[in-house]
Amino acid sequence: MHTILFRTVLECLLPLLLATAAVAGDTPRLRFATTTSVQDSGLLPFLLPRFEERYRCRVHVIAVGTGQALRLASSGDVDLVLVHAPDAELEFVKQGYGINRKTLMVNDFVILGPPADPARIRGMKSASEALAAIAGRGAVFVSRGDDSGTHHKERAIWKKAGITPSGPRYLEIGQGMGAALTMAGEKGAYTISDRATYLGRRERRKLEVLSEGDPDLLNHYSAIQVNPARFPTVNAPLARELVHWLCSPEGQKLIGDFRPDGHALFQPVCEPGK
Repeated sequence: MHTILFRTVLECLLPLLLATAAVAGDTPRLRFATTTSVQDSGLLPFLLPRFEERYRCRVHVIAVGTGQALRLASSGDVDLVLVHAPDAELEFVKQGYGINRKTLMVNDFVILGPPADPARIRGMKSASEALAAIAGRGAVFVSRGDDSGTHHKERAIWKKAGITPSGPRYLEIGQGMGAALTMAGEKGAYTISDRATYLGRRERRKLEVLSEGDPDLLNHYSAIQVNPARFPTVNAPLARELVHWLCSPEGQKLIGDFRPDGHALFQPVCEPGK
């Protein structure tokens, strides 16, 4: 009961305290490392101005791959992360770098390829069988190769297929999703992408969704605070408020309402209070 009362009082007072700081010329700032897919989809530019206005703060977004975001957080260089590699996230929390992990939303990955589909994977429901067919028929595959959440997912599917990809037809580019889509489109190659980034790119004219719907292709996004006990200089109060707001009914509704060009890119799944 006392915890609930304290939380309620804090929620009421924090916007006022932050607004007072802003008037004093000391606008609170939050360092937020996130995946390129979330930023490039337009979701954060849609959400964050509302949060900034309410809490009279500024959120500095650093859009990188999940691996790099977690490395920044592990050095105390950011206040929170929004990433999509569950195994790496759980290890990050286990090692004491992160707290207050909340899975906010889900979408999916898709396997893309040229309309001619030389590997003949169109309509395959098993992602691992689709990758096995791509490798078995000698088709070109473009991998991000950048330790991102997408790269983690790709490696997990190759592992399930029992294949260690290599050779001149497996192209690891060490770049983001946009670059991987561009190269796959230019080379008539296959790749794995989160659906949101694919829908927002012009490569839709050159690449088609050929395999989708496997539960292995689900893509969960979680927010995690950097642990202030390990890094006392992080802005823990504001980071906590952003995680709470994103998981609140208001934040979850906004995530569900985000539909560029009529496409629902993210499904909210956070249960407030849990």
